[in-house]
Amino acid sequence: MKKERRKFTANFKAKVAIEAIQERLTLQELSSKHVIHQNQISTWKKEFLSKSEMIFSKDKFEKVDESKEKELYSKIGELQVQVDFLKKVLGK
Repeated sequence: MKKERRKFTANFKAKVAIEAIQERLTLQELSSKHVIHQNQISTWKKEFLSKSEMIFSKDKFEKVDESKEKELYSKIGELQVQVDFLKKVLGK
């Protein structure tokens, strides 16, 4: 029988990583609580800490948001053209 890999949401990973950072429980206790291997918790904690500085770096987020915003407006324009065309074709 093949074991299916468990998938965890980003929200869950962040929650566990924050609990590990707080150090109110040991890794072993957290592992038992969430039924996750201790190494996985340590990995999430390291990843969380290494990427935490991105939260305070506005430049990266603004650039991503601007490009995504332009892409979405472009798509809205395309869809509006299609809607207008279909209205003409259907005579509405």
